[in-house]
Amino acid sequence: MTGSRNIVQNFHLLVVDDSPVNRKMLTLQLRKHGYSITAVEDGHQAIEIIQKQPFDLILLDIIMPKVSGYEVLELFKAHPVHRHIPVIVVSSVDNTESVVRCIKLGAEDYLIKPFNPVLLKARISASLERKHLQDQERSVFQKLQEEQRRSERLLLNIFPKPIAQRLKQGEYTIADYFAEVTVLFADIVKFSTIGSHLSPPELVDFLNFVFSTFDNLTEKHGLEKIKTIGDAYMVVGGLPLPDKKHAEKVAEMALDMFDALEQIRTQDGNKISMRIGISTGPVSAGVIGTKKFSYDLWGDTVNVASCMESRGIAGKIQVSDTTYKLLQQKFVFERRKGAIRVKGKGEMPTYFLAGRKG
Repeated sequence: MTGSRNIVQNFHLLVVDDSPVNRKMLTLQLRKHGYSITAVEDGHQAIEIIQKQPFDLILLDIIMPKVSGYEVLELFKAHPVHRHIPVIVVSSVDNTESVVRCIKLGAEDYLIKPFNPVLLKARISASLERKHLQDQERSVFQKLQEEQRRSERLLLNIFPKPIAQRLKQGEYTIADYFAEVTVLFADIVKFSTIGSHLSPPELVDFLNFVFSTFDNLTEKHGLEKIKTIGDAYMVVGGLPLPDKKHAEKVAEMALDMFDALEQIRTQDGNKISMRIGISTGPVSAGVIGTKKFSYDLWGDTVNVASCMESRGIAGKIQVSDTTYKLLQQKFVFERRKGAIRVKGKGEMPTYFLAGRKG
């Protein structure tokens, strides 16, 4: 086979033999067949040179001074990188015990000196073909592993880690109830005006910068980003794993978001302003979709948090009464004058989160 012959000619072989005559004979024989040959006279040299350059096959003598072929073979096969290199023992030791010992140590084959050149070439060709196939298999396996890691990274970018693990385990219907979480909505004020002065790439870059800043804060406070909708950002504390400090962590993030906005400017050099709304209570959460999956939340708590944002004031963090009651001992609040009407809930008192106590 022409393709196979071309592959063989590119192989680099290492000859390890203390006899100058044997080294020369093996080198001449193998170079005639197109192999690249490096020859060394003892085990020490073999161990040193294999650390410096790669080889595709090793022809190894057994009886050598200082370090025997058995020891060299054992060292090669114990090394995670070199263990895949096939080793053919070429030795004058003609007994079953030596053959069995070498095979157990990992030798690919065993030839007795004086060797038959035709048989040696056939054994080398077979070993190299097997190595070529094994290398291809390892390469395919490594690519599959990388694809799997890439898929897992993508899955973790879409879903919380516990949800991603449940999906990987074959759980297709994921729907959970959480008795108490804290939901935050944030929205850039007058974003349409900002966007009208930006090209599409500039607009995407601007939003990506702002939301990446918020993503870092989400990770810092141990919260879960749910989604972005246009210029709105949604995050939750207390799921998918319960957290007693969910409200406190969300409040800390909201304050940090305003601090971060102080460092962000539009292309015109203007500051940007946001409204943030927060509410605490029960939610249902689950995975929806059959092609484009998403992890989402439902319930009055989500609706109230959204209303806290949409009915809020630029530059303010408006929270519901439920959130206020949980946080009033640790944070400073201002009661909003009057009450706001929430669809399906009627009028309710609200508060502005002003800062941390102490």
